[in-house]
Amino acid sequence: MNTTGQHFNKFQEASSRTLKVGIGLLVSILAIGTSGYHFIENLNFLDSIYMTVITIATVGFREVDHPLSDNGKWFTIGLIITSLGSLAYVGANMARFVFDGELANYIKTYRVDKKIEKLKDHVIIVGYGRNGEQAAMELQENGVEFVILDKRDNVISRVRENPNLLYIKGDATHEDVLEQAGVNRARALIATTPNDADNVFVVLTARSMNPGLTVISRASELESQMKLKRAGATNVIMPERIGGQRMAKLVHQPDVVEFIEYILLQKTNDVSLEEVSCKSLAQRFVGKSIGELKVREKTGANIVGIKISGARYVFNPDPQMILSRNDQLFVLGNREQVSKLKEVMESDS
Repeated sequence: MNTTGQHFNKFQEASSRTLKVGIGLLVSILAIGTSGYHFIENLNFLDSIYMTVITIATVGFREVDHPLSDNGKWFTIGLIITSLGSLAYVGANMARFVFDGELANYIKTYRVDKKIEKLKDHVIIVGYGRNGEQAAMELQENGVEFVILDKRDNVISRVRENPNLLYIKGDATHEDVLEQAGVNRARALIATTPNDADNVFVVLTARSMNPGLTVISRASELESQMKLKRAGATNVIMPERIGGQRMAKLVHQPDVVEFIEYILLQKTNDVSLEEVSCKSLAQRFVGKSIGELKVREKTGANIVGIKISGARYVFNPDPQMILSRNDQLFVLGNREQVSKLKEVMESDS
């Protein structure tokens, strides 16, 4: 069953639970009332059910042409009290379901699930703590679609407040939850939970479901880094370690740190460090040197590094270095310059 179907069934179960209780109480009261009038007042079936209906409905119609005995009157009093209490109970539950936001939450979840079903090449963020929220902000600013996975009620309530966020409430260590998030169609998964054991299970499960998935995981303990790598993590990040290194660098190389952060983290379009794949490299450039691209002359951008055939990194590559379609370029420039470079690389003329 797909995601929308599952959540719609949950919605139906939740919304129909109160309705079922109400119908059950009504049928029970009708059965008790009809039986009571039949055995206490010796009324036929039609008169018995008629007396029951006008009693619980309190419509004020006349009784059947049969004066009630004392036992019948006591029974009628009890029937009225019981029916009013039952109706009040059902009404209160229906009002709570609507006014406490449960109905709105189910409707919103249904709509979110419909959007998730259409996603492709998206990112799954497991855990929406400080690291997960920061990752979501960065992806959102770069126009990358993502889905948030978290099992905590308070976190999901907070996520629901933002109408632009897609989310699933569930445990990401379970295959069915990852399947709901579209792990088979996703391009990457980011595991940010503070529990290393949970991250290992998430990485292991996601990798088994999508072998080509890019998996990035957080680690709190140094020994967890190797376990996560063995489980299938593409990269492992230790926020505490990175934070300590950054603070130390700011002591003796503050300008270098700020310059790099400006390039990587600034929000303007002045400059950015971009990855440019050579997979779509025009045939006329295959087997040619970097210098023959005339990057600086034609686009204004600068090639500051290259990843050769997905294996070896070269910084500040020599202009005589030969290009292939398996390479990845690291380009420094504004978005217009980088876009122009991609056009030049892919053009056959």
